[in-house]
Amino acid sequence: MKKICVIFRHSPTGKTSSREGLDFAMLSASFEQEVSVVFTDEAVLHLLAGQQPELVGSKDYLSTFKALSLYDIETVLVCQDSAKRFGISSNEFNFEANMASTTQIQQLIQDANEVVVY
Repeated sequence: MKKICVIFRHSPTGKTSSREGLDFAMLSASFEQEVSVVFTDEAVLHLLAGQQPELVGSKDYLSTFKALSLYDIETVLVCQDSAKRFGISSNEFNFEANMASTTQIQQLIQDANEVVVY
């Protein structure tokens, strides 16, 4: 089984790359790959509840992140430095994710067979 780490770096609006990354993660997991997900930089904004992306002309795919566990994607990490920079705490997350240090994220990346950044 291949270990794939999908890293999200961009905000939830303005680009389609995050939606593509989510599709890639779920598709990979459906083919029985071990998929982990990391949110860093502006991507930590995906975790906030109550967003209305349609107000800025984007489709609402954010609620789909709640389905990660249905695809057996159990490792979902949030860069604690990025979350701190945006003033986000773990009790504000809209779906199950764990805060992680830079060292923990680096270890996850090193253990992966493939790393894909969106």
